[in-house]
Amino acid sequence: MSKTWELDFYSKPILDENGKKRWEVLICESPTDTCSTEELLRFSKYCSSSEVNSMWLENTINEAIAIAGKPPTQIRFFRRQMNNMITKACKDLGITSKPSRRTVVLYRWLQERMDTVYPLEPGFQGAGLTPSVQFETPKPERLPDALQGDRWAFVSLEAGSFAEMQEWDIDFGEAFPILGEKSLVPQISTDTIIPGMIVFSNRAKALAGWMSGLELGFLKPELEEPGQVVLETGFNERWILANLTDKATRAEAAGFAETKDKAQGVHFLAIQTDPNSESFAGFWLLQELNLA
Repeated sequence: MSKTWELDFYSKPILDENGKKRWEVLICESPTDTCSTEELLRFSKYCSSSEVNSMWLENTINEAIAIAGKPPTQIRFFRRQMNNMITKACKDLGITSKPSRRTVVLYRWLQERMDTVYPLEPGFQGAGLTPSVQFETPKPERLPDALQGDRWAFVSLEAGSFAEMQEWDIDFGEAFPILGEKSLVPQISTDTIIPGMIVFSNRAKALAGWMSGLELGFLKPELEEPGQVVLETGFNERWILANLTDKATRAEAAGFAETKDKAQGVHFLAIQTDPNSESFAGFWLLQELNLA
């Protein structure tokens, strides 16, 4: 089975004995389902600021590969500032690198380390030394004409329903743990309402296949004129998934956004041929992460 890793390589709020920032690489494996109990790879290593380059990163990724036993199929990363260095290190290793905001495990791990690891390190200076990650918000693009949906609808499921997601008939999709001890969103309980959007299309499989080639980030309703539901992908790609043409659809979109906030940003996108279908051409569990 193919493996996806998530990687971060950046300075930390820690000064070394020379008063220089310490850097750190974090590598973790992406889970594949909503109830994962498997122990997945986690690898960390500090780096002095004088050693920060693609060669050091390449060698360190190789260390993680030695521990894992085999390389991943792809590596996701969210820091646009590190694009060139990470891309080169991965290319030299023959590994596909993907700019992505779908780094749910890494996001949670970074939060944990900021709370429990870095403050205990000599030279800890607080969070102010690591600048925010700034994402541009370009005008969203239309989906290719051949992939336009016929209809769409906002829906919702209780979080407990996702315990059976592995048994659903899904052609393309991806998820992450929101239930059990391995949950990446501890605030979610089995009765938490998870909002979603279903797109119906007579070309559902083609649409789902095309979307599977993107790094799906999250759905974001934009209620001001012209009123749209935007799919955010990659670093800053934005696609118009639906138009909110009247007060009713805008009210539904506002309700979706409110429910998503209550679910800690967790939501889903599904692709089906029609409302009577018992299978999904595509189903992705998503979370809007605060990567700033």
